[in-house]
Amino acid sequence: MNRSFRLSAVNLGLGYVLFGMVALVAFAAPLWYAWQVTIRDGRAEIMQEDAARLAAEFNRDGPQGLTAYIKSRVGLQIVHERMLLFVDPAGHRLAGTLTRWPDDLPAQPGTYTVMVQLHGQPSRAVCAYLALPGGYKVLVGRDLAKFVPLETRFWYGLSGAVTILVIAGIIGAALIRRELLSRVESIRHTVSAIMQGELSHRLPERGVNDELDTLSQTINRMLDQIEQLVHGISNVSNSIAHDLRTPLAELRSRLEELSLTRPGAEDTFSEVEAAVTDVDRVIRIFNALLRLAEIDTGMRHSGFVPVDVVQVGSDIVEFYLPAAELKNITLTLHSAGRATVAGDPLLLTQAVSNLIDNALKYTPAGGSITVDIVQRKAGETELSVVDNGSGIPDAEKSKAVERFFRGDASRGSPGVGLGLSIVEAVARLHGGFLKLTDNHPGLRATMVIASTTLANFPKSQPIPPVS
Repeated sequence: MNRSFRLSAVNLGLGYVLFGMVALVAFAAPLWYAWQVTIRDGRAEIMQEDAARLAAEFNRDGPQGLTAYIKSRVGLQIVHERMLLFVDPAGHRLAGTLTRWPDDLPAQPGTYTVMVQLHGQPSRAVCAYLALPGGYKVLVGRDLAKFVPLETRFWYGLSGAVTILVIAGIIGAALIRRELLSRVESIRHTVSAIMQGELSHRLPERGVNDELDTLSQTINRMLDQIEQLVHGISNVSNSIAHDLRTPLAELRSRLEELSLTRPGAEDTFSEVEAAVTDVDRVIRIFNALLRLAEIDTGMRHSGFVPVDVVQVGSDIVEFYLPAAELKNITLTLHSAGRATVAGDPLLLTQAVSNLIDNALKYTPAGGSITVDIVQRKAGETELSVVDNGSGIPDAEKSKAVERFFRGDASRGSPGVGLGLSIVEAVARLHGGFLKLTDNHPGLRATMVIASTTLANFPKSQPIPPVS
């Protein structure tokens, strides 16, 4: 089979043509049936009424009166308008437009369709036969050939409509096929470029919001995410290599120096402690990366339980109060009642701890940090950590959640640049996001958590304690 006949566009066009033809026939069939029934029944009723009038004339004036009446009717009527025949008991014609009684007309009175001789030519007619007293008979008929042109016009009209429908369907199928193949070819070209590694390519969008445009938009968003993930993996790999190189180089240098100089016990243990610190730093990096990988895969969804975010925030604020007091920083919690969400209490604790820990790093002595928790009517809980420290420049806010990113203000402070990345991943796992805005001065870091999944958990289930 030719490839073009297997294309969905052609099949779709032909399907519409077939559907249109079926619909047209379905419309024409009852119309034709109504025409036939209406004409047939109306015609039979008219002929029965004519026959009844002739019978009444016969009963009033007898055979001579009816003969005269029929002759006057024949002289006045339009040619071929109506067939009339009045015969005596022997079957001899007394009056009418027919020359003789039809041979195949049944003996019983009624309405029949028979062949008659009309002006010497056989013609198919519908006749109403009525038996009169004394053996006389009267016949009233109509020539069916009179309706043939009208029926022919009906079939011609139906055939013309089918022809126009078929032509329009073929042209429409060709246009659809050309348009669809054009769009598919552009999509194929873009996908081929992406398969060759050119991730910046995107599927064309025409802005018409049709099905293919919607598909292109969806695929483009997926490609944006894939490109971001690929670049993120590349950046993470480079960052890991960079961040691991320093502690490993320091560790090797210390061990090499110990091997060459072989100092006393006190210096040796001091260097060993420094080496352990470098190893702990490497372990922290890997633990943070493993935690991020676990969050990204969604494995922690299985540990979701009802969690009171206010209780979580209160416990963490209480834990960090001594550290805040050492720096002469005011650490407070603001909330209005309970704010219960479905989530992982350990991850939420880790995320809030990271936000408070960052705020403590960059808030000067005498400053303040506020943990603000609000549950919105839209089913979302907002947990904001607000400080009046150095903040984050606008140019760096979008990059602050990238893994291993460290801004200019954090170059000299401890850390590996994964704190906000973990917070953003935890928020995303809980159906929300992390938003960073200015506090003038300072930073407002808001973690939005969706609360709509609470319906999946029994209300009677206790909220686990947060350690």
